[in-house]
Amino acid sequence: MEWLSAENIVAVGTAVLGVVASGVMVWYERRVPRRKRIGYRVQMDNPIGDHGRSGRAGGPPSGGVRLGLFDADMDDATLVLLRVENDGSQSIDRDDYTGPSPHGLTAVFTDRTIRGVSVTQPTDIDHLMDHFTEQRGFGYEGNRLRVPRVPLNPGDHYKLLVLLSGGDVGSDIRLRGGIRDGEVHPNRSATPDDKAPMFSPPARIFTGLLTLSVLALAGIVVFRDGNPIECEQGELTVIGSTAFEPVVSTLARQYEGKCAGAEIHVEARGSEAGVAELAESKDKSVVAFSDGPLGERLGLKGKKVALSVFTLVVNDGIDLGRAGLSVRQVQEIYKGRYKRWGEVLPGADERTAALPIVLVSRSDSSGTRQVFQDRVLKGWEKAQSTSLDCEPSQGPLTTVTRCELAGTSDVLDRIAEQPGAIGYSELTVAARHKGVTTVPLDGDRADVDEIERGDSAYPYRDIEYAYTYGTAADDSLTAGFLAYLDKESSRQAIRTRGHLPCGTPVGVRLCR
Repeated sequence: MEWLSAENIVAVGTAVLGVVASGVMVWYERRVPRRKRIGYRVQMDNPIGDHGRSGRAGGPPSGGVRLGLFDADMDDATLVLLRVENDGSQSIDRDDYTGPSPHGLTAVFTDRTIRGVSVTQPTDIDHLMDHFTEQRGFGYEGNRLRVPRVPLNPGDHYKLLVLLSGGDVGSDIRLRGGIRDGEVHPNRSATPDDKAPMFSPPARIFTGLLTLSVLALAGIVVFRDGNPIECEQGELTVIGSTAFEPVVSTLARQYEGKCAGAEIHVEARGSEAGVAELAESKDKSVVAFSDGPLGERLGLKGKKVALSVFTLVVNDGIDLGRAGLSVRQVQEIYKGRYKRWGEVLPGADERTAALPIVLVSRSDSSGTRQVFQDRVLKGWEKAQSTSLDCEPSQGPLTTVTRCELAGTSDVLDRIAEQPGAIGYSELTVAARHKGVTTVPLDGDRADVDEIERGDSAYPYRDIEYAYTYGTAADDSLTAGFLAYLDKESSRQAIRTRGHLPCGTPVGVRLCR
């Protein structure tokens, strides 16, 4: 199916996750609250004086316990029904109350005087009434009603029908006391016996909006016209850096997979050769990738894509230890001062010391070589090649052996085969190649993570550029592919290959 792409799957998965998260939040709030809770609310507060004698509570309601007189003739009498409940999901025991013993809670009726109390309960919870005795603290005095330490399972409740005199209907009524690891709080209900809401209206609104948002996201991604990226059709040729070629090939295949009608051809022949070819052809359907800023002097328009890390490598028969080589030693090696490894490593074993040094370099069109010269040698590697096959002469060594090869893989293959060989390569490719060992410089390793954290001053690194001839048209495949380099999926591909995308916060600083 056309919409079954990686981005769409991620988007729909995110939407489903959002809905599930909302449901889990509701379940968690209802089933696994963080605190034990006792809620209370006034369900009735009515006058029953002269005009309400017919409404006197002549006795306790069915199934209840009465404390005091309900038949007093009081002109200013009021009747209050107070509901107390466990509105959490954890049971509350007698020991959970923190109020003064023996009672647990105190109901305060402000400026009214208590004349009598009746306790009611649901008919299916018989055990509650056993706790409403004077021995367990049940009683009243003045405007205060002492409520026993009643154990309540989740959802359990009882009601206190209180006859009062004096004061005004609707005056403040509070239930005071504490619950260990919990709270006593007022709650609200639309009708007398509805359960109190488990979380606030703002929380419910937020949850609903979150659910609608993620559903809308999934709908937009799946049902909108086109693709999740700005797709363009046509043909594009990508040339240049062989070190960055694995990344470019991966991104090209990804773009073609997402955008029908796009054809991207990758022809890596070296950074210098790539930018020179682009400058000469002036072809706007060509992008040249370069290790370092090689295109500015040719008038090309560059885009910073990634920070690339390179490394020196030696044949794995040479043990340079954790410190590797100093930059100064590398400079002297490439000047031709040393001909055998024993001159560089005085403490090396006899076999290593006798090995001739073989410098396996890239051609002068290589961006990897340009970066090596700029960042490590601090000058041009001007010496001419002395060998076509990278093998030292069999006679007396009068000069260091040098050779040049076209591509990164050619260099690594030759170093792995030739004892005593040293060269340079893009880091990720070198790290996976058998028979070679990467070389620390001045004790700093070629390590992308350490560079990203700022823990390393490793010098052999530079910015990868994507060059075009002028500004690409907005509706061209060139512009579409360059924009795709900034997508999160592209950045992940760049990072996976051992480079640091310039578009991330850390990358912006390192690519500056």
